[in-house]
Amino acid sequence: MNRRRVLAGAAVTATGVLLAASMGGARAGEARALKEGGTFRVIAAGGFFTIDPALAGGGPAEGAVLRPACAGLLAFPDKSLPAGLRVEPDLAEAQPVVSKDGKTYTFRIRKDARFSDGTPVTARNFVRAFERIFDPSMNSSAQAFFDIIVGATEMLDGKTKTLAGVSAAGRTFTVKLTRRVAEFPVLLASGLCAVPVNLKVSPDGATAPLPSPAPYYVSEYVPDERVVLERNRYYKGPRPQHVDRFTVDIGGDPATVFNQVLSGEKDYALGPPQYFAQLAKDVGRRFGVNKSQFFVVPHPGVRSFMLNTSRPLFKENVRLRQAINFAIDRRALTRELGSYAGSVSDQFMPPNMPGYRDARIYPLDRPDLRKARTLASGRKRSGRAVLYTLSFPADRAQAQILRRNLAEIGIALEIKEFPLQVLFDKLSTPGEPFDIGRVSWGGLVDPGFLADLFNGRNIGRPGSSNWSYFNSAKYNRLLDRALSLPVGPARSDAFGELDVQISRDAAPAIAYGVPNQLTLVSRRTGCVVVNPDLDLTAVCLK
Repeated sequence: MNRRRVLAGAAVTATGVLLAASMGGARAGEARALKEGGTFRVIAAGGFFTIDPALAGGGPAEGAVLRPACAGLLAFPDKSLPAGLRVEPDLAEAQPVVSKDGKTYTFRIRKDARFSDGTPVTARNFVRAFERIFDPSMNSSAQAFFDIIVGATEMLDGKTKTLAGVSAAGRTFTVKLTRRVAEFPVLLASGLCAVPVNLKVSPDGATAPLPSPAPYYVSEYVPDERVVLERNRYYKGPRPQHVDRFTVDIGGDPATVFNQVLSGEKDYALGPPQYFAQLAKDVGRRFGVNKSQFFVVPHPGVRSFMLNTSRPLFKENVRLRQAINFAIDRRALTRELGSYAGSVSDQFMPPNMPGYRDARIYPLDRPDLRKARTLASGRKRSGRAVLYTLSFPADRAQAQILRRNLAEIGIALEIKEFPLQVLFDKLSTPGEPFDIGRVSWGGLVDPGFLADLFNGRNIGRPGSSNWSYFNSAKYNRLLDRALSLPVGPARSDAFGELDVQISRDAAPAIAYGVPNQLTLVSRRTGCVVVNPDLDLTAVCLK
């Protein structure tokens, strides 16, 4: 996985369980019933290991629980998408001043920024945050985000205790990169939280209380049992701050945590999406969708089958790749994933990402076999394809749909099933004899992910996400050009245009669906924003 563009705790995986989406604000007619204060009760079924900003992200619940207690220079706002994916100043007064060569960023910290203990925020707090990340004893996963900072390698190698590329002068913070990385603001918004200047380096992580300049701070942490977040009474920033505290109980049977929300014992449950998907049909019937307690909104993610363009069947055979895109029954593939699992799509960028253009390239309701057969005529070569997929029931059912679809245009499909990690490793190995690979990805916060997936320069590099082994001089050049643009509308629009061109004119994969995020809250929960899980910072009580 290239973590510089598939960010914010997202995983590029071969599963259909992906994260991230958003739905904003209090609903119509609800405003008068909302109130300030109170305690919001959360239960996390598992996977919570630390409250330390340099270590968080290893457990699936950490990002959602700690978001209200993290404040950085820049942030993704607590808003619905696509606004929730536009990087905004957080503790910085404004967007950074960037040098002409794109390698130096200068920020000015807000005068009113205060930690929860009343201490003013200065540039030194960010120097400390970065130096903790790059202390080799911390083994921080955030190193992969920021190893482009000058001096990072020297710190990781134990040659120095200070990070040469960051400097502080009062409220002015400067960071220098080894090379130009246009999406650096996205990285900052995804993986950096200000910390106290005296916060010690500890491989075991920080302990509570942990002061924070965010709307909330961690006041209590009992590993494997409980996390409590309290309101930062010194907070003056733009983020919401409605409830007084959050209590998070850690652990519990995934099969029962959602029932605690249904009964009103808890207000929100963090648990395996696979289990909740089984309840979705009944919950939807009981509460309706996007009305009061049950919310179904799209993820910024895509479900797909990658077409291996380095193999004889698809190499320099665009017409056959297009033919398969016309032959696929996208609605049937999506239906196999369960109630409210997602919507059909024929493009790689999700609809709720800035820059998306709905080009309506391939059929969404049913295959266009006449068009598919015309395109495939005389281009079927061996007439045989090998699919690598997972052994889960839904994946097996999808494989059979794909087999039937391809048979309609004269392609015989051989199906090979693997465990998740084995499948991922095989798809990532150049020369592996697969023609089609089952891959989905999500948690996408920057449209530059298209460059990870389809830039041929990535092939063979460690962590490459180019599972279609697509290598076109034309598109490599266009993707590089879009990638060089600064974060903002022009960059999003450039990738939106490339999404259409690649989907329509190159067809290196079959995009067939966009996953949904399913969120269940208690009757007394208001101000629902799902981004990527329920945005706790934004919630209020009725």
